[in-house]
Amino acid sequence: MAQYSEELDGLFVALADPTRREVVRRLGRGPQSVGDLASAFPITLPSFMKHVRTLEANGLIRTTKSGRVRTCALRRERLALVDGWLAEQRRIWEDRTDRLERLVAEPEEQQ
Repeated sequence: MAQYSEELDGLFVALADPTRREVVRRLGRGPQSVGDLASAFPITLPSFMKHVRTLEANGLIRTTKSGRVRTCALRRERLALVDGWLAEQRRIWEDRTDRLERLVAEPEEQQ
């Protein structure tokens, strides 16, 4: 459980930044070189590389190098952790609202 929690924490930290979320969105369309990805942002390449390293360290992307070109690819299976957590939260809140609805509806049925 602690490992799962730490992994989720890292994923949410990585996704907390709008630049990194945009990188993930762009990589959802397919692998791209770091240069192509970086050209879409008004920041220096070294600053952009910090974002790439954060995403890679948290397992959201993987990079490969061929010659002088570093290519990034999305690791979709890591997003499944976030999806699973969100589904669990949704289920909890739906159960709570269902109980509240029953509680509110019971007095009407008793009258």
